Amino acid sequence: MKTIYFVRHGETEGNKGHFFQGPDTPLTDKGRAQAAFIAERVSKLPIEVILSSEMERAKDTAEHISRSTGKLVEFSKFLFERRIPSVQVGSRHNSEEMRHVSREVIANFGKPGGRYSDEENFDDLKERARDALNELAERPENHIVAVTHGFFLRVILAYALFDEKLTPEICVAFLKGGRVANTGLTILRYKHEDHEYFGNSENGWEFWVWNDHAHLG
Repeated sequence: MKTIYFVRHGETEGNKGHFFQGPDTPLTDKGRAQAAFIAERVSKLPIEVILSSEMERAKDTAEHISRSTGKLVEFSKFLFERRIPSVQVGSRHNSEEMRHVSREVIANFGKPGGRYSDEENFDDLKERARDALNELAERPENHIVAVTHGFFLRVILAYALFDEKLTPEICVAFLKGGRVANTGLTILRYKHEDHEYFGNSENGWEFWVWNDHAHLG
């Protein structure tokens, strides 16, 4: 049996300023305070290891958790945020040009091999979510913190719920309906005890907690 504590990174300058982020976007002062709050909360959990995206905002959040728990941070090649078109990085969300690009990205999202330019599409993200969950399932530790990003975390959760039945349409509905707060805590359990009536999910994953951010007050 295994428990994964997913943490979205703290607030960034990109979140605050509403622009598309690259890998090096730093946390704001508020984001660092949020990271300290979630670190204090996680220190009360039976954590064995911290896995993190290598993007700066996730690394900074993971380091707060490391200092609070005394656990070292390891980096995962699967937990980084969705790769967006290069042309969008550093641009405002609401500019007319970027709105056009976003519409094209959405239009191509579920088409086999479809892309606007160099972004990840649905097939790329589904494969990476599968790889991320497999990495977590195969780790020897039973209590793992995974520091990641809002968009990709929702894809992971959608895949955990639907497995290979996940379609572009279901994924888009999940992305629209399931938001995640900065430093929100989401917990998945893997291969816990069988349920009395319906049994476990086919792939062994189950939701336990969704986007708990009570530590933010």
